[in-house]
Amino acid sequence: MVDRIAEVWGTRTPFAQGGRWPVRVDQVLAEGLSEGDVEKWVQSACVLCSNGCGVDIAVKDGKMVGIRGRAVDLVNHGRLGPKGLFASWQGAANKDRLTSPLIREDGKLVPCDWDTAMERVVSRSKELLASKGPLTHGFYTSGQLFLEEYYALGILGKAGLGTPHMDGNTRLCTATSAAALKESFGSDGQPGTYEDIDDCDAIFLYGHNMAETQTVLWARVLDRISGPDKPLVVCVDPRSTEVARYADVHLAVRPGTNLALMHGLLREVIRNGWIDEDYIVEHTVCFEDLAEQIEPWTPEAVAAECGVEAADVVEAARIFGTSKRVLSTVLQGFYQSAQATASSCQVNNLHLLRGMIGRPGCGILQMNGQPTAQNTREAGADGDLPGFRNWENPAHIKQLAELWDVDSLVIPHWAPPTHAAQIFRYAEQGSIEFLWISATNPAVSMPQLPRIREILAKPELFLVVQDMYMTETAQYADVVLPAAAWGEKTGTFTNVNRTVHLSEQAVEPPGLARSDLRIFLDYSRRMDFRTRSGCPLLDWEGPEDGFNAWRECTKGQLCDYSGLSYDLLRGGSGVQWPVNDDHPDGTARLYADGNFRTHGDDSETYGHDLSTGATVGEQAYRAMAPNGRAIFKTAAYQGAHEPPDSEYPFNYTTGRTVYHFHTRTKTGRSLPLNAAAPDVWVELAESDAEALGLGEGDVVRVESRRGQLYAPVRIANTRPGTVFAPFHYGYWDSPDPANAPEERPRAANELTLTEWDPVSKQPVFKTAAVRVTKVADTTGPAPAPTTTASRPVRRERVPATVGGAAGEATEFVPAESEER
Repeated sequence: MVDRIAEVWGTRTPFAQGGRWPVRVDQVLAEGLSEGDVEKWVQSACVLCSNGCGVDIAVKDGKMVGIRGRAVDLVNHGRLGPKGLFASWQGAANKDRLTSPLIREDGKLVPCDWDTAMERVVSRSKELLASKGPLTHGFYTSGQLFLEEYYALGILGKAGLGTPHMDGNTRLCTATSAAALKESFGSDGQPGTYEDIDDCDAIFLYGHNMAETQTVLWARVLDRISGPDKPLVVCVDPRSTEVARYADVHLAVRPGTNLALMHGLLREVIRNGWIDEDYIVEHTVCFEDLAEQIEPWTPEAVAAECGVEAADVVEAARIFGTSKRVLSTVLQGFYQSAQATASSCQVNNLHLLRGMIGRPGCGILQMNGQPTAQNTREAGADGDLPGFRNWENPAHIKQLAELWDVDSLVIPHWAPPTHAAQIFRYAEQGSIEFLWISATNPAVSMPQLPRIREILAKPELFLVVQDMYMTETAQYADVVLPAAAWGEKTGTFTNVNRTVHLSEQAVEPPGLARSDLRIFLDYSRRMDFRTRSGCPLLDWEGPEDGFNAWRECTKGQLCDYSGLSYDLLRGGSGVQWPVNDDHPDGTARLYADGNFRTHGDDSETYGHDLSTGATVGEQAYRAMAPNGRAIFKTAAYQGAHEPPDSEYPFNYTTGRTVYHFHTRTKTGRSLPLNAAAPDVWVELAESDAEALGLGEGDVVRVESRRGQLYAPVRIANTRPGTVFAPFHYGYWDSPDPANAPEERPRAANELTLTEWDPVSKQPVFKTAAVRVTKVADTTGPAPAPTTTASRPVRRERVPATVGGAAGEATEFVPAESEER
């Protein structure tokens, strides 16, 4: 047995460049059970990070009792991370589950039946539609539903109600991924694949703490590093993460300065002639514009602005410019910081300069943060049009109108879709009076929480919350709808490298809980949404009907699912889209032929000014004539929105820990995971702690201009001048959840800014100015893990994070013959 709390990434299985990543099957069963006790194994995939690992669910006596990785799956080759092992079925099987609808009566939420709850929802919806129209309605969803559920939501919102006010919490974590891909390549959709780890000579991780956010993917990197010809690693992160520990170059940039760094790297690559001139001429446009804008960013200028060594900038550029095959990954350190889309586009630009796209080992992974975030974007639940269609293109609107058999005027396309921050602003102002929140918890995850709580509490706002648990957000609801969890419903979802998995229902949901799809279909039926022909708008009987409708929607699009079916997805590995007659077995990499989705007739966007967010517009876009060529784009460097000053002298940044996911609704109910990281902490550099007279575990108050939090200090290897806090911790497990935000605030987003990137509209969680004040002496070490980026500087003074029996898992590495 292996303690997978202490040994986060499990046992090493080294392999050489170009080799096959060995199989290692990870498994956990309920205490006291053996494999012989399992009645059946049900195919699924993990939903506790964006990696999308194939799994089997163990079932006994109608209950989920275990999980194992699928050896045949191309994503994980049998492996699972700590969250998948200890919070998948365990996170759903909890006494706290919502098992009945709730409605608010005399200020309190009381149980009721489904007819009563849905009648209240539908009557308010119809009343507002009749009196004020569809712009009164807003929907805010997740990155953790299934594709079929997102598509149903997209149809009922866009073709049933006709509201543009739809978004997902994907806006908070990976909206910039989609935006950067659209701006450079004309469409969402990852060019690379996880297999590029196996073939690359160097890996660049930009603001991506892969070791904690995608543990199985990092295990793959570690196995390459442990092999005979390890890749070089370059890490861009202000913290000394596990990635940084293995890096050949660690660029610990000052928060908010990513774009300056990227300009400097580009300049060095161009100046040294490490570019593919033929590829640039044949497959790109606007190279001269890029070269001119980045010219001022010498290594010395980058060093001065970013707080790194000029020699490290030069060395990182050399590694990128001279390695034969480079894989780049990007995540929240770029997406949630200043000038997010502009910074992320520069990663694309580096690969375009060298023609390193579409070949083994030459990948770009603009990562996602959630397991089904890709589907939120593909299916239109985030405001985009389904199937990567362009809301500014009348022909694309007509396609959807014909597909859904509705009038094209019903589909909102007169202005950009409403992003999450604007949805909450409209609710604050009173124009949105009906807000339906599904499978997300904005009362903890949105920026500037004191303001968000005030909005959710507005008596004029009719709030519907659809979730598994009574979250901090659900406490404000007028109606609470109990939703089925993973393993309790059937559907498909797609991970960051376009791998589609089928998740089969293993058990029945508890009590009266229903699948999200069934809830959306019920709402559509009760609202009597109909097509022009008089048929029900959503006449699906179940998820497979929804998947078949989605196949039709995507036929001929970049995200083509037309060649997929539930039967094809059963039994083996997940399959990477596009899947069609030309690619019946799926597609590992996009753009191998250098033909990008930038033709004016099929592009998902006409592009934006990366500084202001203003749309380029169809006329100017067509005049640029990219016509299948990628677009070099950047913006002038601006810096952080709120830099430190004399009153608030520290940079404040937030992030994740390996043992929790989002707001802990599942992982906080897992005994081994919660024991490893039971409460909030803040990290300071040793020099800053000494200057403030702080020791390990001393309790501090961290204040911004918007709020405060109280937490013990972990003295860690982070950049001096920076304060880090994990964003997972809210108040549902506090003794008095309703009053905890006022009495003892601990949520990281009490302090964050209501600012967003001009293009992706992703909020800025990585830069804010704060001050730190000691309020109490230590009573013990901070409750931060010792295994990852939060490890203490003085490790001998802090007990090591271990899991004991509750954190043990089996690992089985088959012999070569068994593997085949």
